[in-house]
Amino acid sequence: MSTSEGKTLYIGEGFEGPGVNLAHINVLMGPRNGPVGQAFSTALATPSAGHAPFVIIARPGVPTKPLTLYVNKAQIANDFHGNATWGASQAGIAKAVAESLEEGVLPPEAENDWVVVSANWVNPACDDLDAVYENNYHACKNAIRAAMLSLPHRDEVFAAAADVSNPFYTPKV
Repeated sequence: MSTSEGKTLYIGEGFEGPGVNLAHINVLMGPRNGPVGQAFSTALATPSAGHAPFVIIARPGVPTKPLTLYVNKAQIANDFHGNATWGASQAGIAKAVAESLEEGVLPPEAENDWVVVSANWVNPACDDLDAVYENNYHACKNAIRAAMLSLPHRDEVFAAAADVSNPFYTPKV
């Protein structure tokens, strides 16, 4: 993919899975010297109670490329939720980011010149680490693809808005 449009900020959203093991991911991506680099630095340097952003690793000592910051949307509720967040969710996102670079969804310059900020929802009531992993992997892949291709297209947005709903609420009208 080409970044010839000169964009410095790519934004994507991904949602995958049912029930308590679903994943909802928002990504910001772009050059380190742009707004995403600033967001990455600020988030990493300013943790808050229950939210301690960290660099995503493929395994200890091997951060994924482009460097990706994990920002948890839900405070860690218990040991299992911590394992789901720091373990399964992180692993799924690491794989998705690395594969997106390898497959050319992210441009070659993203490897060392871009950063990713990934805000992630892992439900404190989750109960299946493998499902958390799979859902985060797919949600992140979809979010990256959406960001790079400026998805969804307006017609899809308009159609969805005409019959708006989400897993937490559907209007009665």
